[in-house]
Amino acid sequence: MRTAPKSFRLHIGLFGRRNVGKSSLLNAMTRQQVSIVSDHAGTTTDPVEKPMELLPLGPVLFIDTAGIDDVGALGELRIRKTRQVFDRTDLGVLVVEAGSWGDFEERILEELAARAIPVVIVFNKIDRGEPDAALIARFEDEDVPVVRTRADTGAGILDFRQALLDTAPDDFVNNPTILGDLVGAGELAVLVVPIDKEAPKGRLIMPQVQSIRDLLDSDAYCMVVKERELREALGRLTRPPKLVVTDSQAFLKVAADTPREIPMTSFSILFARFRGNLALQVEGTLAIESLQPGDRILVAEHCSHHPIADDIGRVKIPRWLTQYVGGRLEFEHVQGHDFPEDVAPYKLVVHCGACTANRREMLSRIMQCRAAGVPITNYGLTIAYSLGIFERALEPFPAALDIYRRAAAAS
Repeated sequence: MRTAPKSFRLHIGLFGRRNVGKSSLLNAMTRQQVSIVSDHAGTTTDPVEKPMELLPLGPVLFIDTAGIDDVGALGELRIRKTRQVFDRTDLGVLVVEAGSWGDFEERILEELAARAIPVVIVFNKIDRGEPDAALIARFEDEDVPVVRTRADTGAGILDFRQALLDTAPDDFVNNPTILGDLVGAGELAVLVVPIDKEAPKGRLIMPQVQSIRDLLDSDAYCMVVKERELREALGRLTRPPKLVVTDSQAFLKVAADTPREIPMTSFSILFARFRGNLALQVEGTLAIESLQPGDRILVAEHCSHHPIADDIGRVKIPRWLTQYVGGRLEFEHVQGHDFPEDVAPYKLVVHCGACTANRREMLSRIMQCRAAGVPITNYGLTIAYSLGIFERALEPFPAALDIYRRAAAAS
């Protein structure tokens, strides 16, 4: 069965007190026993994820959270994991037992509003009582959709499905392309794909696969070569490609083999634009210039692949940055959703391309770094800067290139 990666799915977070029926609601939506349901409060201990197709939106990922009114030491751990879900939620669902709205629900609503996350309010267990009429009127005035359900019987589930469709954020419905807009219909992109030892046997890594599909969706042509074949492949073309894209680790060779008039960049830099905010990460990259020996650097990788001997995040980037700075730097590494709550101790955060993240989670991390005054960049931008080909790698992105040139002129 073909499935969409989690990063391409609309992430729908279910929030609320313990035992209000979040798990029952998820089971009713998916028509499967995805989450354990019990009358005992706190049955859900960790976030439970369920991917599904929600037409006409397409692929979504429901995240059923533990109740964040949990108690005790274990409850604190559950609450912390639930709060991490806010960072990757595109659409929030606040589940309430009819007749029990209070300060707790107001705080969740405020948290979602502060992050500009659209929300659907679900009053569940309507067999036990109706929500307050004044409260419903307030939500109508605030244009917040409200649904009444009885999840154990399926009552109201169709209304809930429609509310999700109506509330889905525009940036999901109108998802940007990875590189199709840079190439254009009927034009050619050459993708330079070294055989990555960390990719599963017989497969390409995810950014390469996603880029190929994006070009096909954009009615563009695609040529895929290994780095040692690039020069010959370009020589066989009757007209130059619109863009050459390389794995960042092969930047120097690809830059040398690509004629200067052909725009060139890397998959990782494309994903800085696709998953995050390229302009802000370009600004963050410029902080490399002010690094000093002894500075602490956080290297964040969203996926949890098994590192190999010459791993890019643990070996190559630390080596290139150390050589650029001219002294020893202190590197720390995190993977998956374990991004630190406090990034203030770091002089720079170097993030992967986030091909397995969704855009909201990546933007949350960028905003968290900005709030702490800590610059954030990504793998491709860092490599291009340390190797001295930053300006060339940004040429396909005029606005980002202008940021760099203005900063260079000011210095």
